[in-house]
Amino acid sequence: MNYFVVGTNNMEASIQFYDALFENSGLTQVRPNERMTYWLRDEFAFAAALPFDGEPATNGNGTMVGFSLGSASEVARMYSKAIELGGTCEGEPQQRGPRFSAYVRDLDRNKLCFAD
Repeated sequence: MNYFVVGTNNMEASIQFYDALFENSGLTQVRPNERMTYWLRDEFAFAAALPFDGEPATNGNGTMVGFSLGSASEVARMYSKAIELGGTCEGEPQQRGPRFSAYVRDLDRNKLCFAD
């Protein structure tokens, strides 16, 4: 996978959430226009976008973006940071099968997974 986009209804709130969440992660913010904001690293891009069709952004039931973070401590840190920023819990950090993971929803209710 080389990129993932989530929809937002409030770009400024989304930027504040993801800037703070991705702090110290190596992702760099790029904002080419008012409709999209990207966070880039190596060959991966994550973006928040106002829907092109002008309709409200909605979260997808069953849609989720996963971030491989490399360690259980980083999973716990990102989970705590997301909750601190106003995200909601969808599964606290714990061992799940072979991976240590945690689940949150962002301010627009997009589901994120953090895994070691």
